[in-house]
Amino acid sequence: MSLNWPLMENNITREDLDTLVEFLQGNPILTQSENVSEFEREWSEWVGVKYSIFVNSGSSANLISLAALKQVTGSGGEIIVPPLTWVSDISSVLFCGYNPVFVDINPKTLSMNDEQVIAKLTKNTKAVFLTHAQGFNGLTDRLLSTLTKRNIPLIEDVCESHGAEFNNKKVGSFGWVSNFSFYYAHHMTTIEGGMVCTDSEEVYQICRMLRSHGMVREVTNDETKNSYKNDNPELNPEFIFAFPAFNMRNTELGAVLGRNQLKRLDANNEKRRKNFKLFLELLDPEKYQTKFNLDGSCNYAFNLILKKPDLEFCNRVMAELKAHGVEFRRGSAGGGNQLRQPYLRDMVNKNEFKKYPVVEHVHFFGFYIGNYPDLPEEKIRTLCDILNKII
Repeated sequence: MSLNWPLMENNITREDLDTLVEFLQGNPILTQSENVSEFEREWSEWVGVKYSIFVNSGSSANLISLAALKQVTGSGGEIIVPPLTWVSDISSVLFCGYNPVFVDINPKTLSMNDEQVIAKLTKNTKAVFLTHAQGFNGLTDRLLSTLTKRNIPLIEDVCESHGAEFNNKKVGSFGWVSNFSFYYAHHMTTIEGGMVCTDSEEVYQICRMLRSHGMVREVTNDETKNSYKNDNPELNPEFIFAFPAFNMRNTELGAVLGRNQLKRLDANNEKRRKNFKLFLELLDPEKYQTKFNLDGSCNYAFNLILKKPDLEFCNRVMAELKAHGVEFRRGSAGGGNQLRQPYLRDMVNKNEFKKYPVVEHVHFFGFYIGNYPDLPEEKIRTLCDILNKII
């Protein structure tokens, strides 16, 4: 029997499509305009931050955040990252001239082990780039207080964790800057898209320019804009480029879709929480990890991690999932241990990946399965029954 279980289903609804059609019938501006601004305002209010910048992907949000850090603090130095994350987190660190420093993860959250992060902080640490993996909160009071005392910026990657909370505040509202993704398979979607969030006006203005070629006309602060104009009287004020930058703008279509999706995000997230809790309650704890920290979590995927490193059992699990039409990804976030990837292989010691045993276990024995709002409870029960019968 096929369960016909894709990673994501119905993340764009007929209502979304009707909203887009209605918008298009008005002969609107399609490039970045009023809907982008309104989406940014509404998103800021939802997250609990002062400023947001809508971009064309979560990966772009990662890169703009690191580029903003470079503008403020200069290049060079170290940024602490997890080996279990999406490739764009680490590649952004490299593109902007920083050295990644790795730490293992907490098996209950799949996010960085805070004790190891603190142990690796040095005078060369420019930032901690924390990934809230797969819907879990990765923050702790100890980590936040240490970073505050040492005046080290926190960059939050919330691309997989829209709506997750820590101390009754949404993750993404704690960092110097934070990133979100609106890729189709995530909690909500603009098909492709991302958001940069911050409470710093300086970072906000820099990110607005970085998003659009470094153009000063993107700045909303008149004092900053006039300063560039006065310093460059020989230039057309409409075409002053402050620094090397990108074109990472999104469109009115993406913003219209995002605004419509945001209206139902909270309700959909409650369904996801209920689904994941049921999934973990039904799984055999002798075979699979079920002791995750669900406090504040909001998971768009079911994390299926084998209790023991058993390759034969792992192969049987994959065979059963495929036989029953259940789409999955092995290695969890980003395909597992990034230190095994070709792009990093020549930058680190040959056996560097072995230093992170929790990530290594997830790399080989961890999976994720789609968790979407319309998922019937009976399917969850059937899946767990299939998984529990594997010997």
